[in-house]
Amino acid sequence: MNIAITGSIATDHLMTFKGRFSDSLVVEQLDKISLSFLAEELQIRRGGVAANIAFGMANLGLSPVLVGAVGQDFVDYRSWLERHGVDCESVHVSDTRHTARFVCTTDDDMAQIATFYAGAMSEAREIELAPVAARVGALDLVLIGANDPEGMRRHTQECRTRKIPFIADPSQQLAFSDGPFIQGLIDGADYLFTNEYEAHLTEQKTGWSGEEILDRVGVRVITQGKDGAVILRKGQPDIHVPVAAEVKRADPTGVGDAFRAGFLAGLSWELDLEQCAQVGSMLATYVIETVGTQEYVLGQAEFLQRICAAYGTGTADAIAPHLSCHRR
Repeated sequence: MNIAITGSIATDHLMTFKGRFSDSLVVEQLDKISLSFLAEELQIRRGGVAANIAFGMANLGLSPVLVGAVGQDFVDYRSWLERHGVDCESVHVSDTRHTARFVCTTDDDMAQIATFYAGAMSEAREIELAPVAARVGALDLVLIGANDPEGMRRHTQECRTRKIPFIADPSQQLAFSDGPFIQGLIDGADYLFTNEYEAHLTEQKTGWSGEEILDRVGVRVITQGKDGAVILRKGQPDIHVPVAAEVKRADPTGVGDAFRAGFLAGLSWELDLEQCAQVGSMLATYVIETVGTQEYVLGQAEFLQRICAAYGTGTADAIAPHLSCHRR
């Protein structure tokens, strides 16, 4: 099954400041603000929703096709992804812009000052999916994740025109989008992924009820944090999947991306929807147990043991013939 993952590809530059930003802010002088803070720690993390999802799928043994726009500085990141089994041949490289970057400084109060540079991501609108499909033979499914808005619109329209099944996963872009734009992204999707807050936001901004959304999409998957995930289908009972227990809780960043990666792996393996969500929930625990969205290491025997403990031998037996965890 050839699955293309479209969306953002970025690096995160995370710094810590030993102090409080508020101690250096003079309310009466905010119109003339000019400050710098001495950071004591810097962590550079690989990120971007599309890269995170593709990385997770590859670590389960699939060969996802990553589709996005990056800068000339993507060389090391590309090597990392390819070494873990991600197909990066359809990544567009900008001649003029750097790869998207999130730069954030956090103080002792957990207050943050951050800047997001879209950079090369704005060129995602130049990417055509037809050459991608021709290169790999065909595309069986395309996930359209948070990205340059015009790029998301173009990918969605092309999937409809070429009758390629697609997953709508607008996530972070929902907050900045209006109702008609969101309607255009989700109408006709085979799957719609959101978290619980995004699900309400989608209904509010589109003006569509939950039932009306199910008239327009095949399957609605809503993650609910500690309460797991729910799968909605028109005229059928809801499927509730609890979270898998984590060994420790280190950092929740990227958990939703890992869930999607596991769910897509399950679809590729032709599992039922409940088992797809169980694989997603299990992979998500690996991310929450590590700092960084792509720092976890999967072991095949351990993964099967943990998923058996969480969801029973039926799920473990169903995925065992397909699972091929990538060891770095």
